[in-house]
Amino acid sequence: MKKSLIKIYSVYGLIVFGLTFLILLPLFLLAIFVKPLERIAAPLNHIWARVFFFFLFLNRTKVRYEEKLETHQTYIFCTNHNSYLDIPTVGLIWHNFKFIGKASLRKVPLWGYMYSRLHILVDRKSMRSRHTSWIEVTKAIKQGFSIIFFPEGGIVSKNPPQMASFKDGSFRIAVEEQIPIVPATIHRNHLLLPDRMPLTMHTGLISMKVHKPIWPNGEGDEAIKALKLQVRNTIEKELDQFYSNEG
Repeated sequence: MKKSLIKIYSVYGLIVFGLTFLILLPLFLLAIFVKPLERIAAPLNHIWARVFFFFLFLNRTKVRYEEKLETHQTYIFCTNHNSYLDIPTVGLIWHNFKFIGKASLRKVPLWGYMYSRLHILVDRKSMRSRHTSWIEVTKAIKQGFSIIFFPEGGIVSKNPPQMASFKDGSFRIAVEEQIPIVPATIHRNHLLLPDRMPLTMHTGLISMKVHKPIWPNGEGDEAIKALKLQVRNTIEKELDQFYSNEG
């Protein structure tokens, strides 16, 4: 795609992002201010992702599940993270969840406000913020919400699709609460919307594989370490297979 067309398409993508969000904003506000309606936020995320990708990529999305997820089971979802497209991509999963994300997302006009009120933000440089987010996560789990983690701690890999090291947080919570982790592998988002300025959008296929749940085996640091390794190996294996087939 020529540079001029890429610029036009990138502006179009930003407009689609904003308009689809604004259309659903009144419903998101209901979820924020009417506490019994908080659980409609996850279906709204799913609808927003579907509408967003329909107009942006003509609904060229492919989500594969290794096995069906239990509707009423609480999960920790862990996925690789190389693009801002990863947030709506994970929204394609139909489940009742909250995201945990970087505190800097609060700065995004309107969308950042919604995100900060309905999900959990953390400033990893602040001990107090990490402690507060931990309390919020455990509270959400007890309320029946699943949690979406990007265990790399943000878009930090210098050579995508290779992943950076994983933080312990999501795995520690899974072990302490004895709930399963669902790894999810996002395949091509770093090509569709690379993490470099200015942000430029490319046409293509949104592709994600949702793996079968992995239950913690035991308690303590050894269980956390083993779970983290198993989740990482699962995502790395899927990435290797995907790009081997692509090649």
